Amino acid sequence: MSPTQWDLPVELCCRPMAFVTLTGLDVVYNAVHRAVWDAFCANRRADRVPISFKVLPGDHEYPKCRPKRTSYEWYIPKGILKTGWMNKHLNLVPALVVVFYELDWDEPQWKEKQSECATRVEIVRQSLQGRNTKVAVVLIQKKTPLPPGEDVIASERAAALCNACELSGKSLFVLPHTDHLVGYIIRLENAFYEHAQTYYYTEIRRVKSHKEFLNKTTHQLLFVRHQFKIAFFSELKQDTQNALKNYRTAYNLVHELRAHETNILEIKTMAGFINYKICRLCFQHNTPLDAIAQFRKHIDLCKKKIGSAELSFEHAAWMSKQFQAFGDLFDEAIKLGLTAIQTQNPGFYYQQAAYYAQERKQLAKTLCNHEASVMYPNPDPLETQTGVLDFYGQRSWRQGILSFDLSDPEKEKAGILAIQLRERNVAHSEIIITLLSNAVAQFKKYKCPRMKSHLMVQMGEEYYYAKDYTKALKLLDYVMCDYRSEGWWTLLTSILTTALKCSYLMAQLKDYITYSLELLGRASTLKDDQKSRIEKNLINVLMNESPDPEPDCDILAVKTAQKLWADRVSLAGTNIFTIGVQDFVPFVQCKAKFHAPSFHVDVPVQFDIYLKADCPHPIRFSKLCVSFNNQEYNQFCVIEEASKASEVLENLTQGKMCLVPGKTRKLLFKFVAKTEDVGKKIEITSVDLALGNETGRCVVLNWQGGGGDAASSQEALQAARSFKRRPKLPNNEVHWDSITIQASTMIISRVPNISVHLRHEPPALTNEMYCLTVTVQSHEKTQIRDVKLTAGLKPGQDANLTQKTHVTLHGTELCDESYPALLPDVPLGDLHPGEQLEKMLYIRCGTVGSRMFLVYVSYLINTTVEEKEIVCKCHK
Repeated sequence: MSPTQWDLPVELCCRPMAFVTLTGLDVVYNAVHRAVWDAFCANRRADRVPISFKVLPGDHEYPKCRPKRTSYEWYIPKGILKTGWMNKHLNLVPALVVVFYELDWDEPQWKEKQSECATRVEIVRQSLQGRNTKVAVVLIQKKTPLPPGEDVIASERAAALCNACELSGKSLFVLPHTDHLVGYIIRLENAFYEHAQTYYYTEIRRVKSHKEFLNKTTHQLLFVRHQFKIAFFSELKQDTQNALKNYRTAYNLVHELRAHETNILEIKTMAGFINYKICRLCFQHNTPLDAIAQFRKHIDLCKKKIGSAELSFEHAAWMSKQFQAFGDLFDEAIKLGLTAIQTQNPGFYYQQAAYYAQERKQLAKTLCNHEASVMYPNPDPLETQTGVLDFYGQRSWRQGILSFDLSDPEKEKAGILAIQLRERNVAHSEIIITLLSNAVAQFKKYKCPRMKSHLMVQMGEEYYYAKDYTKALKLLDYVMCDYRSEGWWTLLTSILTTALKCSYLMAQLKDYITYSLELLGRASTLKDDQKSRIEKNLINVLMNESPDPEPDCDILAVKTAQKLWADRVSLAGTNIFTIGVQDFVPFVQCKAKFHAPSFHVDVPVQFDIYLKADCPHPIRFSKLCVSFNNQEYNQFCVIEEASKASEVLENLTQGKMCLVPGKTRKLLFKFVAKTEDVGKKIEITSVDLALGNETGRCVVLNWQGGGGDAASSQEALQAARSFKRRPKLPNNEVHWDSITIQASTMIISRVPNISVHLRHEPPALTNEMYCLTVTVQSHEKTQIRDVKLTAGLKPGQDANLTQKTHVTLHGTELCDESYPALLPDVPLGDLHPGEQLEKMLYIRCGTVGSRMFLVYVSYLINTTVEEKEIVCKCHK
């Protein structure tokens, strides 16, 4: 049994069209004949009649017609439907044979030509002996004919020709080879179609006439056969309503047959064929709900008809094909304009087909698990003399035997063994993946993301079983993102476990490390003993050793993988892997938090890095680095702890870089901000944590910003919504959920330690040189220098005020338009501790109204922060 045994025959799936053969055309050497043939075949639009044409020689041998049966009294049928019957009526036995003959009405040698034409017709009739096939003659003429009745010679000769050929006048046609050839051909086609309709009507009547001879006891199979034939001829006649009615009757008759292990496959095969026809016609009639109802009924009736337990994988294969075929029909109907919905689309049928294909694979694994010593039977019980079965759905070693008792048990055993051994060669995974892929495409189209993800996981697992680990990883990786973002941790763990196996079997270092990091983390639902095993393997990899194989892997694949890992070890160079954690959930969490949203420049900037490990055992990291938007600060925020690779898992809880599972580790950093950063924001751009050392292999976990991974935002939201009371922790320990990330801070200038006083005597009159006395006193402990004063009209007021207000330091001069409204950076010199100075300003206002004035003093002072001297600029 070939792997394509379950495919529906082409002749069942195609649209049946009336079969007409054309004889007497030399389409290779005769240009006129070629043009006629092209007009029949080329550009057949939907509005042309449904006919299938074929050019054959005049003496072509058509299939022989068996002698007509006068009585069915002693006749026992050998099966339901012969395998060649549909093809015979679609492509071999024509409804009409057309004889083309070049003959004009004014032909001088008319008698000889008429006789030759009659001979050709007779040859055709001889080869169709016993069939009801119609025969027609088409005369190819050079001249355009006169209207009917005007050409007397033509009428006489036409009558004579019909007489000689024993044809009715309706079966003789004229085809003038003129410019309007296609128009004539279309008219001819319509006439041929009517003849074909008559032929198929006659065939239906002929089959119906057998019914009266049948009895229900011995001729049950014939009832089904005849009903199917009537329906098929109705389709050829394009009477789809009657075809549907007869297929429905045939379907019910199939299920009335007595089923036994010996004939169950034949019953199911025919039920499948007829169900396909019914569903196809329902979709064609735009009644999709009828198609779906019929298919459900079909599955309900057939799903329990398993047949031989030793060949139960065949039933799964048949069920899979039923769902796939319906999915194809549904999809085809949608392409032709049917509207599907999210809950009822072809994807569900492909998914179910894949499910049965998976079941077939499992059953085959159990039932076809023969020892290597078991030989394939000889002679081959699955071979037939002709290479094909006589009847659909029968066993090749007992064709036509309808007895329920197995006459030859040994033959039966050999046949079953042959089927089982052939099933072992079927590429099950390939079939499953194709079906899942079809389903995924449909669910994507109908926007069902969770169904799509679910099936992509199954595809990934199927690729894994098929040992195509690269494709498996690609699919699983794609789906992991969805499951992470939605928090499906159990599903994610299952997928990660398969992904880890794939990366182990391909010796993909970075992937292996990434999946291990995540399987050890809080998103993983593995038990502690499994996590310990993965942790141990991870450390082995970091120590440049080979990890132990993952459980339940294929033995041969493991051997190949061990060689690959050995090669990896021998090629070890500088192996540093940087892994960005924003897309997954590693076993370490990190949060960075500045102590305040802003710092004065003369105060050290302080922040904490909080780390928490979720793995089973304490683990020691080798290095922590913090990076900032101003890279000059990076050098001050590094912690490095020298350790041997072997100490990574040793239970050394002392040391800053050793993390104990479940405990929060807090690391304090401080640095002095640069004076040029006053007024700027300092941001933590990333935190890097290194595991392992650079002599073996080293993994650098990289958090963007102030920490957080793929699950953090969801957890923060849950923590914020939670009303659970947090248990009390010992001193200096904090609750992880209570820590919020604060990844940036502002640098602001030092607080000034001077006093600034203003003295003036309002009101100021228009155009008066109004005096304003500014007193500055230093309260600093050291000398301040470069004291500068900015004074005058505060910017941002009405433009007219700016033009009519003028400031000067010299009261003796009269201000005019050239004087400014604001005096910037007037130098006042240096001030010692406690010293004060006064400065007088004169303001002239050209218009009436209130004004706001600005007085601003800045100075420089040397100060020491963390034993580091800096120059601060203060202002008041």
